[in-house]
Amino acid sequence: MLKSFIGPLILTFFIVLIILLLQFLWMYVDDLAGKGLSFKILAELLIQFTLSFVPTALPLAILLAALMTFGNMGEFSELTALKSSGISLMRIMRPLMFLIGILVIISFLFSNYVLPYSNRQARMLLYDIKRKRPDINLQAGSFNNDIDGFSIKVTSKDPVTNRLDGIIIYDHRDKKGNISVTTADSGYMKITPDETAMIMTLYNGKSFTEIEEKNVAPDQRKYPSRKDEFREQTVVISLSGFDLQRSSDDLFRSTSWMLNLSQLSFYIDSMNNEYNGKYYQQFGEFRDSKVYTGKNIMYDVDGESTEKDSVIFNPGELYSGLKSYDKKIVVARALENAKEAASFLSMTTETMKMKIRFMKRYEVDWHKKLVLPFGCLVFFFIGAPLGAIVRKGGLGTPTVISILFFVIWYVISMSAEKFVEENLISSFAGMWTSSFILLPVGIFLTYKASHDSVIMNVDTYLQFFRNIKDFLFRIIFQGKRSKYDIINITDE
Repeated sequence: MLKSFIGPLILTFFIVLIILLLQFLWMYVDDLAGKGLSFKILAELLIQFTLSFVPTALPLAILLAALMTFGNMGEFSELTALKSSGISLMRIMRPLMFLIGILVIISFLFSNYVLPYSNRQARMLLYDIKRKRPDINLQAGSFNNDIDGFSIKVTSKDPVTNRLDGIIIYDHRDKKGNISVTTADSGYMKITPDETAMIMTLYNGKSFTEIEEKNVAPDQRKYPSRKDEFREQTVVISLSGFDLQRSSDDLFRSTSWMLNLSQLSFYIDSMNNEYNGKYYQQFGEFRDSKVYTGKNIMYDVDGESTEKDSVIFNPGELYSGLKSYDKKIVVARALENAKEAASFLSMTTETMKMKIRFMKRYEVDWHKKLVLPFGCLVFFFIGAPLGAIVRKGGLGTPTVISILFFVIWYVISMSAEKFVEENLISSFAGMWTSSFILLPVGIFLTYKASHDSVIMNVDTYLQFFRNIKDFLFRIIFQGKRSKYDIINITDE
């Protein structure tokens, strides 16, 4: 059993890893293309991201390998021979269950110790690659501030010819604000062969520069400026310092997907304490405030009453004693104070929601380190009995079934994760929902496979519909026959 299972497991594991790696390349091909990266840098990036995909690829590989192994055994009647000799399905699965238990432990240790390091190295390297050539990141419709001292915006960009339209360049090298700006209808951009500078050739544009006034009092400044028009102008922007420079390890050190279980628990506890303190600080005055009823009894929010011996303050009588003009002023101020309070509560509520969402992100990653290893066990108890029921080996049918179950698991996990981040459900319930749903399915399939179920046999369902058709046929035609018999008896 181990020999039959390990081969498909290794094969499917690397196939899934390659698929996930191709998905990554498809997402970040624009950030990698044209950067002049060496083979060593590309190999390091791919290896680090491949390691980060291992916990996700392992459950799907186990599902596919279990389907293939037991499907092949069922297709060649090996399961039938084993069962006829008195060996149950659970006994056949026993050595593989020990192997899956070992893989679950390895997956957890990998997620807890290796995955944070590989995520950190992969994300830092990708971040450094994105900064290497700022001209590639010049996107249409938004300002680009990657080049130190310049803020550049283009309306449209042709990726083939590098033609730029609607160019705006702010020169901030003097660090005095927007005192120098250049606009152009169109232009072209290219990098020098030694990659030390970016040359922008601009057409039909204008340059505006404010002239600094020296030894002039602030109230006497006239803010002179200089305006130049040009048909063609060449702007050379230095790219020194934009070679691939490796960032420090502390750059993403506190990010949730770069921490292990103990570190995540520490951050979650710290953020929880910070949130409780912030909540009491922001809403404590509203929670602990007293509500006046117009009598000599004060009620607090908890409903406890306290006698008040001081002079009763009646705002109604005070307001009715004011003049009409003063009443308008009082009402206007009251409305203004109410609006300010509502705005304060709204902004504070949004801030607290952001803190909750940030904290939930750490709780999600904490549970992921346990959910993904446990998913290996769940998928094995789905794949092994399902392969014994389907009795189809190879890569065709098992692949289709595996993708179906994996998509169901992935959709449930992603939907529940969104609910957790929005604080609609608890972190435990949300992150373990997919396991709670699919584990009973695996138990049900194991029970059916142990009792030689025919739930995947097409003839079983065809016979079921034939029985329904025969039942309806008997009801309809026997009912008509009884009606005709009654009519014949009446006629006689």
